[in-house]
Amino acid sequence: MTELGLVAWPPAPIRTERLVLRESEARDRAACIELAVSPEVSAYVGGARPRDELERAVPEVPGRRPGFFVVELDGAMIGFIQLLDRRDAQRPGHVRPEGGEAELGYMFLPEVWGYGYAAEACAAALGWFADVLPGEPVVLCTQTANDRSMRLAAKLGFTEVERFEEYGAEQWFGVWCSGTPSG
Repeated sequence: MTELGLVAWPPAPIRTERLVLRESEARDRAACIELAVSPEVSAYVGGARPRDELERAVPEVPGRRPGFFVVELDGAMIGFIQLLDRRDAQRPGHVRPEGGEAELGYMFLPEVWGYGYAAEACAAALGWFADVLPGEPVVLCTQTANDRSMRLAAKLGFTEVERFEEYGAEQWFGVWCSGTPSG
């Protein structure tokens, strides 16, 4: 197993046809807060958080950690992807007995939903991941009620491993391995 923490960070910005994936900057703070206060965005991840709480808690440069990509369209943040976080071994859903797989997470502002940006950005991030950690699996967990996320997982080439109850809802758990078609 490759140690995920050994990935050189930050990488050079990743450019797709329409997007740039890059390390977070101070100018991204407002959009990060908007993502967390949006009832639409957070409907399947525990609900919106109070703006005043986030204004106090979100650091000047949010998401400054390995694997956190800001997704930028025409110079503005429209969402983020996190890809090097390890799945906690105590949670259900694993493809290895010891757990610790890289887990894909993402959030995009509602005004950009439906244009294929999430698929484009996630496919680029998975391509980067396959280059830096070849053969390393990536897992994704989403509520089965989250139709958009379920369609994205299928489009990216994630394969269902299992379903289970967590956080009071049925969860879909899938895996992606380099060599799997994505995007």
